[in-house]
Amino acid sequence: MPETFRQMRKTSLLILVIAASFCLGFAFKTIISKQSNKQITMKKVTGIGGIFFKCKDPNKMKAWYQEHLGLSTNQYGAVFEWHQGADSTKKGFTTWSPFNETTKYFEPSARDFMINYRVENIEVLVEELKKSGVTILDTIETYDYGKFVHILDAEGNKVELWEPNDIEYEKLGKELGSETTK
Repeated sequence: MPETFRQMRKTSLLILVIAASFCLGFAFKTIISKQSNKQITMKKVTGIGGIFFKCKDPNKMKAWYQEHLGLSTNQYGAVFEWHQGADSTKKGFTTWSPFNETTKYFEPSARDFMINYRVENIEVLVEELKKSGVTILDTIETYDYGKFVHILDAEGNKVELWEPNDIEYEKLGKELGSETTK
């Protein structure tokens, strides 16, 4: 009897070790899989941060848009205020800004416009873009109201990426005495 009991104990222990290994392997695979999915589903662009365009007389354009379309303009253009879809208690902002037709700010692109996209996790995004062969034009610059970097799209258009700090952006607007267009 004792030998049979020992054999049953060994068999039970072996089954327990195999079951534990299976469970640990499954848990490890699930953790790795979830981490991989996070990278795949990471938000990249979360919205339009701004529309910038060249024109002959930026001040005339700002005045025209204020008079005829009701934009609340300031020295830089206009800021549209909205509430974020994921959390409607948080504000978001989009800038509309005419630039002088001779500006060099859009270079190396030859286009008369530049789009600014709102993004999350700009450092991680820039590393992903580098790995994908996207041209990164400069280093990430950090200000109170957010982080910025410039890239080129597939046709050589300069694109500005902005990881906003909307709370500080709103404070800056208030300090400048700028009203938003709502």
